Amino acid sequence: MKTTSTVSQPLPSAGSSLIQVSGALTLIILVILLAAWVAKRVGFAPKHGGNRELKVSSSVSLGNREKVVIVDVEDARLVLGVTASQITHLHTLPPKAVTEEATAPVPGADFQQLMKTLLKRNGRK
Repeated sequence: MKTTSTVSQPLPSAGSSLIQVSGALTLIILVILLAAWVAKRVGFAPKHGGNRELKVSSSVSLGNREKVVIVDVEDARLVLGVTASQITHLHTLPPKAVTEEATAPVPGADFQQLMKTLLKRNGRK
């Protein structure tokens, strides 16, 4: 009679494999967060320091993809209609006076006006 002896391999503990997998996932998530932080700090597009002649001074959204934008250039202000597929020149304004540029609108006033408009649009007063 032949006896066969079976040598049983020790099974890996479920706790140790769970720790290894969770540690690897944590490391991957940390690398992704670090890469996102670096991308945010560095930016994808190079900064244009010498582009002071062209400045968007104001913008109003007219719908989901439509805007009216006022762009300040060297000697004029352009009123542009911007959609998803094209930009249309609507009007040319004279350049802004130096005193107008120094006075900035109060941020709270814009929010207050926006809320009033939204409430009127929804039928509330």
